[in-house]
Amino acid sequence: MAADAPWNVPSRRDWFRQMGRGLNASALAYLLAGDLGSRAASGRASDGGGPIHDLSPKTPHLEPRAKSVIQLFMPGGPSSIDLFDPKPLVKAYEGKPYPGVVDTLVPANAGNLMPSPFKFTRHGESGIEVSELMPLLAGCVDLMTFIRSMKTEHLNHEPAIWMFNSGMIIPGRPSMGSWVVYGLGTENRDLPAYVALDDPKGMPLDGIRNWAAGWLPPIYQGTRIRSEGAPLPNLSPAFDGPEAAQRGRLRLLAEMAEEHRLGRPGEAELDARISSYELAARMQLSATSALDLDGEPEETRRLYGLDDERTASFGRRCLMARRLVERGVRFVQLFTEGVIWDHHGRIFDGLRDACAGIDRPIAGLMIDLQRRGLLDDTLVLWGGEFGRLPISENGDGRDHNPLGFTLWMAGGGLKPGHVHGATDEFGYKAVEGEVTVPDLHATILRLLGLDHARLTYPVHGLDESLISTLYQARVVEEILA
Repeated sequence: MAADAPWNVPSRRDWFRQMGRGLNASALAYLLAGDLGSRAASGRASDGGGPIHDLSPKTPHLEPRAKSVIQLFMPGGPSSIDLFDPKPLVKAYEGKPYPGVVDTLVPANAGNLMPSPFKFTRHGESGIEVSELMPLLAGCVDLMTFIRSMKTEHLNHEPAIWMFNSGMIIPGRPSMGSWVVYGLGTENRDLPAYVALDDPKGMPLDGIRNWAAGWLPPIYQGTRIRSEGAPLPNLSPAFDGPEAAQRGRLRLLAEMAEEHRLGRPGEAELDARISSYELAARMQLSATSALDLDGEPEETRRLYGLDDERTASFGRRCLMARRLVERGVRFVQLFTEGVIWDHHGRIFDGLRDACAGIDRPIAGLMIDLQRRGLLDDTLVLWGGEFGRLPISENGDGRDHNPLGFTLWMAGGGLKPGHVHGATDEFGYKAVEGEVTVPDLHATILRLLGLDHARLTYPVHGLDESLISTLYQARVVEEILA
């Protein structure tokens, strides 16, 4: 080559930029050409090696009663005796010590009994009592199944969140949503199988670990989607050249990406990365329409509280959840900010504010799911990682209570307008029909057609599952329709 020949040597930054474009392009080529889909459809690597993990629909173990889940997670620990578990006897003991044996799990700084100042009223044909703090949700009690006898393993937030979301009081395990999509796949390959909708004001406690896949293949982790602004960054395609040129360029890049993958068999991270780019390409056509709320009728927007500053944020997430499960998304997880239910002080004002932000949106979600026929095969789950004590902390707060708290569910396969279990007369601990977190997990999986004992994944020579072998779990048959 002549000495004065031009050299166009790309910089390191340019090289990575071009590689990024190539990976995005290969994803779109997958969408356009479709010829790489055969390896995912077959469930085998195209080089004849071991199985590859994908999100194609899978046959459940048992007859499913629900197809999808909307989890409304309230990190911090909502106070059951102020919301869904009335305890009038506490009023007679106000300012006195709890008369029973105080368990070692209860915080040492617990004080004397403190009654709820909120009025409870019976609602619906079921006559279930709900606090005045949830007036609109109270109108939906005939659709709901309350468990008033929950018990968990730890009194601190992070371990209790790990327990509730991933089955043990240690971090790093796969979330419940990851297990569900591992077991069932998805019915819409143009959208993520598992979506997390966190509060724009701040991440929930423990952040992205709430929807992580742990040691399951990374393709099963949740996809965090924004409820304000663009749902995902860089979703719109940048190339605007002739379509024929684009298709040819993309097919070539797709072949190169597939050759790269085949040269590295068994690398789960690489398979997940390519699958993510493939999904991103498909989402260019589907996500915008799925998550655009502007086309919703004004009546629906009001139903979810989008016309009120207090409820608009959570209302948007609830409406997005409905639109996602309507389109076949398997698991949608909604969060409130930080630990806004963690009321060690100013509980009565703080609890009122927290409820004001979610009451109308969740009631709207329930009504909307029912009238669209979606509640028949969508499981809705509401609750936090534990509850709060019936005794006072510093006169105007309540400390954590892992021994007895309430959550509710609604939808596919459950007894509507039903209350299961009970805490003692003071709301301190579960005494009737106790339900542990592993029991809850086993029941949720059963409603989705999954046997928790058969839903396993090999890790370090063990067949791990959502429910650890350290725990005995049962399906709570009493709440099933």
